Amino acid sequence: MELITRTQDVQAACQRLAKAEFVAVDTEFMRETTYWPKLCLVQIAGPEDVVLIDALAPDIDLGPFFRLMGDESVLKVFHAGRQDIEIVFHMGDLIPHPIFDTQIAAMVCGFGDSVSYEQLVLRTTGGRIDKSSRFTDWARRPLTDRQLDYAAADVTHLRDVYAALAKQLQEQKRADWVETEMDVLTSPATYRVEPEDAWRRLKMRARRPVELAALKALAAWREREAQARDVPRGRVLKDDALQEIASQVPTSVEALGALRTIGRGFERSKTGQEIVGLVQEVAALPKEKLPALPRQPRRNDGNSAAVDLLKVLLKMTAEEHGVAPKVIATSDDLEASAADEAEAKVAALSGWRRKLFGEAALRLKRGEVALRFERGRVRTVEVGGRIQAAE
Repeated sequence: MELITRTQDVQAACQRLAKAEFVAVDTEFMRETTYWPKLCLVQIAGPEDVVLIDALAPDIDLGPFFRLMGDESVLKVFHAGRQDIEIVFHMGDLIPHPIFDTQIAAMVCGFGDSVSYEQLVLRTTGGRIDKSSRFTDWARRPLTDRQLDYAAADVTHLRDVYAALAKQLQEQKRADWVETEMDVLTSPATYRVEPEDAWRRLKMRARRPVELAALKALAAWREREAQARDVPRGRVLKDDALQEIASQVPTSVEALGALRTIGRGFERSKTGQEIVGLVQEVAALPKEKLPALPRQPRRNDGNSAAVDLLKVLLKMTAEEHGVAPKVIATSDDLEASAADEAEAKVAALSGWRRKLFGEAALRLKRGEVALRFERGRVRTVEVGGRIQAAE
């Protein structure tokens, strides 16, 4: 294990690692007090060595690391890598490629929908992870020996997990299944944060167009403020306050101060006055400029039984092939398929999923196959004639 604190050593290590077929990558970061994750440590394991890069070392340049992440000749292995990739995207302006995510591979290999990393390590390699340093302060220097050992173990275990899963995927002829799942993780759209879309993450159903307009404007304003100040969204304005302001549309300082979620005196602050000005602009919008309320999907109660049948078929298929149900089809996939008279445009009806599950699901919908309980297991059975609806 090598702890690197100088740019020339980063360069040398990354040049050496670039000769490997794959590298296991992990990061340690802090984001409790910031909007953007604060990178503290980078861990990389090649087939034979491990390097730890101190991202907070004075004047260190992580350029060689980012170039390694973009090297098409080296496979980058992550576990649940979305946050690690997000850091590379925002700091290095690139998406690591090609990549392999062991969490997704584990689902394809039948380890369940949400196996923990500790369990995955144990079940694939027999190794055990010391979790005592997981929630330590990675920004504090110097790092302790225990922290360094923990950080190094994360990627050495990951290296071994990758080897085990890659072998299993080859034996099961499912390597291409995992490759198709990397598209979301390698899409820049996954990591771009657009302030205009920030309202979508809030669990609030607007009752009037003016409420929706206020919600969109306030959420976008808060997102830009949080990004510019590099603080968590809640430091700018908490969710409950944002939602109450959107629903009440206060157009004066007094009206803002009267809200239950607003602290005493906040309405007279610079931020409070900005919010009032923003709400006043929304309230002054002519009716034709207000956004239309999203149309709520019509739920057909008659489809619930169809969805349940598809769920049974999904679980049966997952058990038979040793694949996590979640990676084959989502609940939204099943509901859309049950509601669509033809073929819904969902992932479960394309690619390898269609062969594994989608075709059988369509045949079940058309009444060409039925489900039968046989010797303690659910099986599909061909239907010779037309199935009569229950009276």
